[in-house]
Amino acid sequence: MAPQRFPEQFDQIQRSMPDVPLAMGPDDAAEFIYEKGVVLARDGEEAALVENTVRDHFTAATGLSGDQVRRAGPETNRSGITRIQVGDPGHGDRRADRAVANALRAMREPEGRAGRRLVSRNHVVSIAVNSCPGDEPVPAPLTGGTNPAPAEAGYDAGTAVGVLVIDNGLTHDHTLVPLLSHVQGDLHGTETDDQGNLKIYVGHGTFIAGILAAVAPNTNITVRNTLNDAGAILESDFGEALFAAVDRDGWPDIISLSAGTSNGRTDGLLGVDAFMRELRQQRTLLVAAAGNNASATPFWPAAYASLPDYADSVLSIGALRTDGDHGACFSNHGSWVNAYAPGERLTSTLTGFDAPIPYVYQHSTYDACRFNFTYLCTCQHPRHTGVLSDDGSSAKPDQVMFDGYAHWSGTSFATPAAAALVAAHMTAHKETDPRAARGQLLAANTEFAEVRGAHVPALIPPTWRQGTVVQLPPGA
Repeated sequence: MAPQRFPEQFDQIQRSMPDVPLAMGPDDAAEFIYEKGVVLARDGEEAALVENTVRDHFTAATGLSGDQVRRAGPETNRSGITRIQVGDPGHGDRRADRAVANALRAMREPEGRAGRRLVSRNHVVSIAVNSCPGDEPVPAPLTGGTNPAPAEAGYDAGTAVGVLVIDNGLTHDHTLVPLLSHVQGDLHGTETDDQGNLKIYVGHGTFIAGILAAVAPNTNITVRNTLNDAGAILESDFGEALFAAVDRDGWPDIISLSAGTSNGRTDGLLGVDAFMRELRQQRTLLVAAAGNNASATPFWPAAYASLPDYADSVLSIGALRTDGDHGACFSNHGSWVNAYAPGERLTSTLTGFDAPIPYVYQHSTYDACRFNFTYLCTCQHPRHTGVLSDDGSSAKPDQVMFDGYAHWSGTSFATPAAAALVAAHMTAHKETDPRAARGQLLAANTEFAEVRGAHVPALIPPTWRQGTVVQLPPGA
């Protein structure tokens, strides 16, 4: 049986949140992950309306209990969001949450009268959904250098562009890498399991920092470990965590964010609405990953770039494959994606610089592209067997050793490449407004690629080395 990547990722995230029962959605589909038995509403009158409407609906419905409908916490967070329990989180399995589905249904008429959304699932925002990153890291020789390679531009503390990376922190040995000499921030924390193997997703933030520093050396990069629990956080906490990051460091020139979720809607995430409205009033540019579901469904916060109020304050980035001519198989796509950057098999900093660190693969590769592409993509190559992909063969999971650099794929890594190009443009043109630099960069761009039949802007770092794409014969 082929690996089931989404359930495997679900299990990883559920283990990282043992006290939060999770479900797959919507309904019996597997497109996103959310908290069971809970919905979100804006504080105050709207939360009261949701609570009372859902309770009345449940009281009148067979098999649903209005007694379980209640506020799940105080209205104290800066995001202005209230969690409302609408059912027993322990009821049902991970593919069904009848209480949440019925709560959303109960609010359809009030939302229609209000002309806007009043209630939402409490989604999981993650670097790891379905599967994001697009693959697991592969060791790369130190002698081969990074790709993109370090640009020759120098660093000047007085003019350096400030970049805040919201991710899972830095590995302990990043200070040994000259490329990361100006990078600061939080350490990831516990990096290895009881057997001494590197935990999954550790190094994600360090890899991103390496790309940023290579493409745009004149940057002050700060990496925060906001997404430190298997790269995931509840939507109800995410907006507050974003506020905490900018309160701690100040609003930077650029925020690089390689995480998000779909929600089946076209109007954003309720849990980050307050942060996004505050972002709009600042000068900061949010550069956000479009996600790795090979889908045209909007992925948030990246898809805010398609909303008129955020057209200049958000840059959404998809991933190109190794030749830069077409989209990577895993990349999300659509009119809400502003541009694409190389995001397949990039080479950057990971860990193992002071002492090699073993890693056991969690996911098995596929026999063919899981998104039906016909080139030798990251779904298939390099081949390995993972711990979570139990196909009944009892094959031993593959182990590798990291000693510094890695190859890794995902819109997660196309995003810092694009953010770095904005920063480099600011330095080169003495532009102090990152949003103006965004517009200038896109207007001056002359590179394009083909993604799902569309002619799209391709943001190519000057030091990125194009790779070869192997087309597979029919039936392979």
